This record gives sequence, structure tokens and C-alpha cells, in this order.
Amino acid sequence: MKLSVIFCTYNREKYLYNALKSVAAEDFPYQDYEIVMVNNNSTDSTEDICEQFQSEYPQIDFRYFVEKNQGLSYARNRGVEESRGDILIFVDDDATVFDFYLSSIKLFFEAHPDVSACGGPIVPVYEVKKPEWLSRYTEQLIGGALYEGDKVKPFRNGKYPGGGNSAFRKEVFEKYGLFNVDLGRKGTGLIGAEEKDLYDRLTRGGEVFYYLPLMGIHHYIPEKKLTKSYFKELTYSIGKSERIRTKAISRKTYHARVLSECKKWIGSTVLFVFYTLKLSPSKGWKLLRFRWNVTKGLVKN
Repeated sequence: MKLSVIFCTYNREKYLYNALKSVAAEDFPYQDYEIVMVNNNSTDSTEDICEQFQSEYPQIDFRYFVEKNQGLSYARNRGVEESRGDILIFVDDDATVFDFYLSSIKLFFEAHPDVSACGGPIVPVYEVKKPEWLSRYTEQLIGGALYEGDKVKPFRNGKYPGGGNSAFRKEVFEKYGLFNVDLGRKGTGLIGAEEKDLYDRLTRGGEVFYYLPLMGIHHYIPEKKLTKSYFKELTYSIGKSERIRTKAISRKTYHARVLSECKKWIGSTVLFVFYTLKLSPSKGWKLLRFRWNVTKGLVKN
């Protein structure tokens, strides 16, 4: 069983080398994996960094491609098409992997031939002090924080692996299709939901995906992701992404998502009261701002 570790990158020169190095430093036979790098039109020193990595780790099967179509989904689809492994692993270009990352994935898929996908913890690493308004709910938005405990178990209740830390059998894409290119980041834009779209297709197909506690990454969060402007754009884009995703399925699916948003307002209001009583009103207020921006993105044409 061979693994393909896919990095899709756009102007992440600050983090890219350490991301690649964290994989190369794994105690794992280099013959059993390849790294597939997809450069999505970066204008920084990405190409030079890849050449440096290749020269310093010549034993690694490192394959470099440029995807001219702008967008993360285009880049991920190119990674799928170019990969030669049985298991395709997507790792964010601003992350580093845990020790035993690759071995945990290989052992899991060998032991569970009926499982099609898995993911693991995502631990945000903040480059500046965390703001007071950051709660565990908004941390999931900003840093992709994900922790489901220290046991291997299936994701339940609509949960699924983070897109920047996920692994699939290659035949998943043959059976269910590639990432939706109408969704996902394009350049500096913050449209997303391409992972949710794919996992929804897998769920409808009866597939189960698992949480692996050793399959973890550290996700680095710069100061700009903690600004008011970034929060506003990100949360509005979440709503807009859901509008695009659900309308592409059916009008009924979109209306169901709008109804779900109404229910989410109740939960957000309860949390606002909770944080206010806990003398942390900034956390509660930020959740209401989040809900307001998502709703606007969801219903605004």
C-alpha cells in the first residue's frame, strides 16, 4: 500500500518548507510514500522552496506540478489525478504533522479495508496572543480546531474530518467524483464548503469515515486571521458557500439549510447568554456576529 501526501499551496512561503520537512522527518519508509506538490499560481518563492526541499531530501519521491486554474478545488483535483498512491492524504501547506502520522494512516487502512476515509486532530498554533473573544466555537472557524478524544472512532452527528487533514482511498474519487470547483478558496477569497460537499456525497453513499487520534497536525495561525475584517469576510463566506452548495443540490436542500440556520440562531443566543453570565460577553457577542454574517451570506443574492 503506497501513500500519496498532497500539498496544495498558494503563496505560503513562510510555512511551506516546515510542512514538507515534517513529513520527510517521519519514521516511515520513504519507499512507501510520495509527496505531490501542487502550486496554484503562487507569486512568492514557493518554487525555490520546493527545489530546496528536493535537493535536501533526494530520497523522497517528490513530484511538483503547477495548476493554472485558480482555486483550491482545482489544485486538489490535480493532486488526485497526479497521485500514484492507493491512499491520498491532504495536508494543509501551513501545518506540520504529528509523529507517527503516516504510519497511523497506513496501519488503519490496512486493518479496515471497508473504510473509505479518515481524519484526525487539528491543533491551532497562534503566532500572537489569542484574543479574548475567541471561544472554542470560533476557534473551530479560525483555526480549524478539531479534537474528538484519544480513541479511534467514527465521526458522528454530521461531523467529518478537516479538509487540511484528511485521507481517502483513491477509489473514493472514482466512485463519488472530485472536489466541486465552484466551491473552495480561490486566491485570497474565503469561499469554502468543498470538503463538506464531498463528505455529504460519501454519507449519502453509505460510507463511514473515522477519527484517528495519532493522525494530527499543528495548524499555524497568523495575526491577520484574528482581525475583525478577516472574521467578517470568513463568516460571510461560510454562509455564501452554503448557499452555493445547497442550491447546487436542490431548492429543497437550500430551504432546509435556511431552516437549520434559524435553529442555529437559538443555539447562538443561548451561548451568548451563557458567556455573558460567565463574565465573558465578548465571546458571546462574537458568536452572534458570526451567526449574523453567516445568515447574510446564506440568504443574500
